[in-house]
Amino acid sequence: MNADERRFEVLRAIVADYVSNQEPVGSKALVERHNLGVSSATVRNDMAALEEEGFITQPHTSAGRVPTDKGYRLFVDRLSDVKPLSSAERRAIRSFLDGAYDLDDVLRRSVRLLAQLTRQVAVIQYPTLSRSTVRHLEVLAITPARLMLVLITDTGRVDQRSVDLGDVITEENVARMRTLLNQAMVGKRLADASAEVAELPDHAPAELRDAVTRVSTVLIESLVEHPEERLVLGGTANLTRNVADFPGSLRQVLEALEEQVVVLKLLAAARDPGTVLVHIGEENEAAEMRSTSVVSIGYGSRDKLLGGMGVVGPTRMDYPGTMAAVLAVAGYVGEILTSS
Repeated sequence: MNADERRFEVLRAIVADYVSNQEPVGSKALVERHNLGVSSATVRNDMAALEEEGFITQPHTSAGRVPTDKGYRLFVDRLSDVKPLSSAERRAIRSFLDGAYDLDDVLRRSVRLLAQLTRQVAVIQYPTLSRSTVRHLEVLAITPARLMLVLITDTGRVDQRSVDLGDVITEENVARMRTLLNQAMVGKRLADASAEVAELPDHAPAELRDAVTRVSTVLIESLVEHPEERLVLGGTANLTRNVADFPGSLRQVLEALEEQVVVLKLLAAARDPGTVLVHIGEENEAAEMRSTSVVSIGYGSRDKLLGGMGVVGPTRMDYPGTMAAVLAVAGYVGEILTSS
């Protein structure tokens, strides 16, 4: 082992101890807890070199050392692979998520599970509607003059709307309208489907024109984006477990999470369902988030990205465990939503 490799082993030991104990780490503790194969004097020299290079710092005089953002970055970059979760953990994730009954439930379960696994704040972005296509539109007669529309997208989103027709409609005409609407919409991106639906009244049979006009108006509202539904958060209270990790900035972090726009920008970088991204401290563009680390990933399939998901927590984070959890949950969510 050359000097650089040995110093990285010292850094890795410091990261492990500090993440676990939240206490600055001294050379004596490193020698006692880790089989580094060198003397205390060598460890002290390596720590001095790491500090000079900016990978660790001494928060107080005569205290041990703690990793800096630069130190965490080197540690994360040197992780050769994301260690997979155990088979028992994977079975538990699959069992928990397989019980979901619709898209909303899948996302709620996902953030709850990810927050529990990582003990951090979990966030997941709703599948962006502009990337979704219409799978099916069901048209059901609630009364002779009132219909229920159930729009289902390829991402599993289910949107229900009711329409008052102002006049009675026969079952035969309900069936004709269902066929007409599905022919115009199925397989099309939502924006394209909206344009098709807007033109339907002009081409509908005279006896259906008024009903089709009312239905089209309601459908177009269902086919546009709902910004207020873009993000689901879970485990926000986890941030308050260790207030010391956010000196003077916890309130700012919580406010940024509430605003959601900041988090959506962070998730926007996650474009690949197979690649976990880690933004550490000062690497975060938003000033409010510079005391945090964000571990994120895209979810969906290789050829269809549905959205982003991830975890927000302090820089003093179990990066290998968090990255493994984010990768595993994203994989199952993508599988559920692209195969359903």
